[in-house]
Amino acid sequence: MLNNIDIIIIGASASGLMCAIEAGKRGRKVLVLDHANKIGKKILMSGGGRCNFTNYYVSHVNYISHNPHFCKSALSRYTPYDFISLIEEHNIPYHEKKLGQLFCDNKAKDIVNMLLAECEKFDIKIQLNTSIKKITHKKITQDQTNKNQINKNQINKNNNQYLIESEHNNIKSSINCESLVIATGGLSIPTMGASPFGYKIAEQFGIKVWPTSAGLVPFTLQKHDLKNFEDLPGVSADSIITSESKTQFRENILFTHRGLSGPAVLQISSYWKPKEEISIDILPDINLADFFKNLLSNPENININLKQALTKLLPKRLIASLFSNKFSNDFKSDLLNLKIKNLDKNTLEILKNKLHKFNIKPNGTEGYRTAEVTLGGVDCNAISSKTMESNKHKGLYFIGEVLDVTGWLGGYNFQWAWASGWCAGQEV
Repeated sequence: MLNNIDIIIIGASASGLMCAIEAGKRGRKVLVLDHANKIGKKILMSGGGRCNFTNYYVSHVNYISHNPHFCKSALSRYTPYDFISLIEEHNIPYHEKKLGQLFCDNKAKDIVNMLLAECEKFDIKIQLNTSIKKITHKKITQDQTNKNQINKNQINKNNNQYLIESEHNNIKSSINCESLVIATGGLSIPTMGASPFGYKIAEQFGIKVWPTSAGLVPFTLQKHDLKNFEDLPGVSADSIITSESKTQFRENILFTHRGLSGPAVLQISSYWKPKEEISIDILPDINLADFFKNLLSNPENININLKQALTKLLPKRLIASLFSNKFSNDFKSDLLNLKIKNLDKNTLEILKNKLHKFNIKPNGTEGYRTAEVTLGGVDCNAISSKTMESNKHKGLYFIGEVLDVTGWLGGYNFQWAWASGWCAGQEV
């Protein structure tokens, strides 16, 4: 199994398997190594078990990187429609949930089974439960090649050779290859085996690694805010959420026992910096003055109070918390009992600020434990955007989440995995 290997890929991830398949199509002998006991764990748990495998509307603007142009080449060369064609070739039913997000109709296991079927088709070898002990790199001269009788197919045009020392089922082995691909992912969800291993390999070869942090992750709140929202876990609301950098997303927010979650919060978390405030518009598209005016145009509403009016727009528990005395210093009386026919301009302005510009300063995030992605990573300036190969070390490639490319929620990170893996697979 371990003889005559051209390419070793570390990480049986979405990007790693895609790279292996594409290299296998070119007749390359590929071995995929992973420390996990199961293939594609992150694929299997994604999208609530149905895998949000891509998005119709992928663009480079949906990604965060210190080099924002880096992802353009890969995303243009391997598009969502290319992956959809592969899905359809394997007769996997899928649907668009919202905002271009594509999910399997059945289970995420359909995607894993598809990738494994493609690997089997091209005789890709996958070895799990394998720990990497050491990686070394050297250039081989022609004299050394003849002397050591090294298989010439294992030496690339630049005479590079990588030696991977590993352990599998308590058996140690050393494997030579001409191309080494790092597809180890980031730090998110450590219970699934996430580790900084890929970053350490980059540093071993003198490649810069940008500081990492949790992305697409729920916020935790400060104690006094948690107290204010203690009755709200499970309540959600369509909102526009804005960071101090003016980045903005519109989707649901969700109140939890620990703080704030929901799609809009996960999205903005990737742009949030510690100690910054976020601003939430809990009533997007609603002009409060017009709303109250329309209500009062019906004689039956002439005596309703503010609480009764707002209940037509928001959950009752959310209204009670937002306008409770313990939460707001703006109100000297019980504002919710005020009849809307008696609202003055000053009070209306207070309402607008409370509902359209609800500001809160998160205490932090839940961290890598629940983060869907990792921000930062291997510096893209050190990597070819066309091939994913290191600019300084021929035969060394980095793909997927280990790179400093982080997508939005909604299938963008999987598309980056497929695209970066595909590009590397054309070259390794």
